[in-house]
Amino acid sequence: MAKPDVLIRKYSDRRLYDTGASRYVRLGDIARMVRDGADVRVIDGRSGKDLTHLIFTQIIVENAREREIALPLQLLTQLVRASDKATHDFLTWYLDNTLDLYEKAQETVRTRLSTAKNAVASPLEFVRNLLAGHTLRSEGTEAELKEVEKLKRQVEELKMRIQQRGKRGRSRAKRRRRTR
Repeated sequence: MAKPDVLIRKYSDRRLYDTGASRYVRLGDIARMVRDGADVRVIDGRSGKDLTHLIFTQIIVENAREREIALPLQLLTQLVRASDKATHDFLTWYLDNTLDLYEKAQETVRTRLSTAKNAVASPLEFVRNLLAGHTLRSEGTEAELKEVEKLKRQVEELKMRIQQRGKRGRSRAKRRRRTR
């Protein structure tokens, strides 16, 4: 195992000690560290045995008790039934892959939201970049290329209209100032 960001020692009196920060911590502190992305490892202070799984399970149970939010009953049932190694290994593999897919989906959503925000902030630039990326492809059919050219013309027309409205708006503002 790679060196963890945070090493916690659990002592026989049930106290948890963060060796890096030289302070005692609670389960909530460890949960926050994990949520913040730290690689936390918990070991028994006397034997050196890895207790990370046990402590993380305890955090999940405490969170379920406090917030009345628990894992789905079907999942818990399968975890209880997973007493043999093969079932346990399969569930571990399945959950790891499911969480990886979830993280990838979150990243995709973040990326798409960022793209949407850019499109809203600067729609003409977004369309220009979109069309530039599309025209770089060489596999486009002639009909697609004509469509792209048509879209380019429409973008230029929209740009001209926006500029004209901006000029009209400025001249109206000047007239209003003169009449005051």
